[in-house]
Amino acid sequence: MTASGSNFHNDFDITWGDGRGKIVNNGEVLTLSLDKQSGSGFQSKNEYLFGKIDMQLKLVPGNSAGTVTAYYLSSKGSTWDEIDFEFLGNISGDPYILHTNVFSQGKGNREQQFYLWFDPTADFHTYSILWNPQRIIFSVDDTPIREFKNMESIGVPFPKNQPMRIYSSLWNADDWATRGGLVKTDWTQAPFTASYRNFNTDACVWSNGASSCKSNAPSSSTSTNNAWFSQEMDSAKQQRLQWVQQNYMIYNYCTDAKRFPQGLPPECKMS
Repeated sequence: MTASGSNFHNDFDITWGDGRGKIVNNGEVLTLSLDKQSGSGFQSKNEYLFGKIDMQLKLVPGNSAGTVTAYYLSSKGSTWDEIDFEFLGNISGDPYILHTNVFSQGKGNREQQFYLWFDPTADFHTYSILWNPQRIIFSVDDTPIREFKNMESIGVPFPKNQPMRIYSSLWNADDWATRGGLVKTDWTQAPFTASYRNFNTDACVWSNGASSCKSNAPSSSTSTNNAWFSQEMDSAKQQRLQWVQQNYMIYNYCTDAKRFPQGLPPECKMS
C-alpha cells in the first residue's frame, strides 16, 4: 500500500509535446499546453490496481472551444480498461462539459456528461477516482457525481484485473469536442494551458507482476488509511450524488434509447 503526496518529478513523466508540458515550482505544479503545432501529455511512473486518486486541475481559461483536457486511468492492449474524466472546452461564457466514461475489456460507450456548479478555470478543484473491487466513484471536490458498480453477476465486465497508469493530455479535438465539432479552435488564443497540483494517491502499486497490497486487499482494512478498499457511499454522499445528477447531468447513456435500439445495456437496468 502506498500513500504518496505530491511531487510531480517523483510521480510522473511528461511523455509528449516537445517542451509544452512543464513541471515547475520545485515539482509542485505541472502545466500542459496546446498550440497549433501540438498538444502535450504526461503519465504516472507507477501502475495501480485499485486506489483512491486525487488531482487538482485548473482548466484552460477563456475561449477553450475545440480543446479537450483528458485525465484518466488506462491499461494497455486491445481489451483495455479505462476510467475517464474529459473536460470539453467551450467558447467564453459557456460552461465546460465534464465527460465521464468507463471501459472494461475494451468496451466503453458508458458516457455520462455534466456541467459543473463552479467555474473550473478560475481556480483549482479536486477531481477524484475511487476504484475498488466493488465500485468506481467519480468525485469533484469530494462530491460524488457518478458511481459504476461491479455488476459481473449479471455479465457486465468490471475493471479489476489490469493495472492502470494515470494519464493526462491537452489536445485539439475541434472535430467533435464543442457542439459536435461546429465550433472550431481559435488559434489566436493559443497557447492554451491547463495546470495540475496536489496529486495524492492511496493505492495498490503494481510492480513486476505483483501488488503492493497483500492478496489485492490491504491487510488492516479497518484502518482509516485503507478504508477506500471497501468504501461505499453513505446516505449523505448518495444525496449529493442525486443532487448532481438531477441538476447538472446533461447526458446519460442509460436514458438514450435511440442509441441502443436492441435495448439498454444490462447495467442500466440495475441502476
